[in-house]
Amino acid sequence: MNNSGDMDGMAMGPPSNGTGGGRITMNHQHMMMHVTFFWGKSAEILFSGWPSGYDNLGMYILALVIVFSMAVFVEFLSSSNYINESNVDHVIAGLLQTILYGLRIGLAYVVMLAVMSFNVGVFLVAIVGRLLGFLVFGSRVSKKSSYELLLLINFVNGWIV
Repeated sequence: MNNSGDMDGMAMGPPSNGTGGGRITMNHQHMMMHVTFFWGKSAEILFSGWPSGYDNLGMYILALVIVFSMAVFVEFLSSSNYINESNVDHVIAGLLQTILYGLRIGLAYVVMLAVMSFNVGVFLVAIVGRLLGFLVFGSRVSKKSSYELLLLINFVNGWIV
């Protein structure tokens, strides 16, 4: 706190009016951080200034695609069992499994931090990415024949695009 009772430039924004107005503003950096879910493309996701600049729809969509891809990849790593211990040394197999586990946990935390931007679009693509990743890689659907799985992937790809 400084002499005027402020907390060094941090002040609560105006009360929420039902449109996601709960936010903390930092006067010395001109930064706004939401503390409630909000709609909109003006979000900082993971890094300061990313997506590049506010009100840039293309960069916001790119950020959503990246978060979606990371969420799908987390589910891929969760269900992958490509290390066949009979062909390699048990120590090497254990190290590879540990590395894959660390990558999966790290990516899951990055997706969680992206969701903590409180942007509804980021939240939705993270959930849909995890759901689609589970459907394709972890559910009984993935145990079907490769032809049926290819049809499903083409259907979902056509639906998303």
